[in-house]
Amino acid sequence: MAADNPAACGKHSPEEWARCMAFQQAIELLGRRWTGVIFYMLLQKPHRYNELLSSVHGISDRLLTERLRELEEHGLVERHVIPDSPVRVEYVLTEAGRDAEASVATIFRWGSKWFMDETKPESTTE
Repeated sequence: MAADNPAACGKHSPEEWARCMAFQQAIELLGRRWTGVIFYMLLQKPHRYNELLSSVHGISDRLLTERLRELEEHGLVERHVIPDSPVRVEYVLTEAGRDAEASVATIFRWGSKWFMDETKPESTTE
C-alpha cells in the first residue's frame, strides 16, 4: 500500500485515510533518531541549546540543530532569544507540542516496561 495514495486502501474513507496519514506523519517525526529524547526533555522544562547538547548523550551538534529545526517547522517547538549578555537561546514547546505530553508519557512508560533490558549498558564487572 503506497502511503501517499488513498486509492491503495479501498476499505477506508477519505477522512479515515487522512487521519491515518496524520498519525503516520506524527510517528515518523517523533521516531526520528534523538527526536523523542529531545522532545521528552522539553516536556520537563525549556532548555538552552547547550543544555540539550550535553544532556542527550551521543547526539552531534549538527543533528541536534537539524532535529530542533524540524520540530520548529512542524510547530511543536519555539526558539526564544533572551536578550541577555551574552544573548541566550531557549527552546520551549508550543501548545501543539505540549498537547502531545500524554502520548509521549505513555510511550515512555511502555518503552520502560518492555525495552528497558535492551537499553541497559552491559556490565563491565566480570
